[in-house]
Amino acid sequence: MTETVLFAGVLALVAWFVWNVWSVVQVFKGLRERFWTRPMWWLRILSVSLFTGTAAWLFGAFSGGLDVEESCRLTHHQHYDSAYRSAHAEEFQRLFPLSNKCNASYDLVPSWVNPTVAACFVIAVLCVLALGRLGLSRALTVKRKELRS
Repeated sequence: MTETVLFAGVLALVAWFVWNVWSVVQVFKGLRERFWTRPMWWLRILSVSLFTGTAAWLFGAFSGGLDVEESCRLTHHQHYDSAYRSAHAEEFQRLFPLSNKCNASYDLVPSWVNPTVAACFVIAVLCVLALGRLGLSRALTVKRKELRS
């Protein structure tokens, strides 16, 4: 049963990735043809920003691997400070901003992860606002047409 759920999850992520690659192509075509007044254009940007933000967050969240001490010492050649990690344990358990430090001066989470997640969140909020505005303006247009007839 768990294999089926895992397979379905991976299949959904692959489908979402393919959709987003297609959406990026369509967004750039839409820029040339001035399609930003259509809701689907904003929905595509929303999907791409959510996918990119999720991928960046997952990359940062799993940047230390399963064994942080081993990752610090063997992969990144940094001193692992267990006293520092135990003193700042709650900092490493937050969902945002991500941090996974080997010591006081070296973070396993790349510096681009947190700004990318924040920017993608802002873009997603702007897309939702634009979709709401387009939906409201279309609803008002339909209402005006009904009042005229």
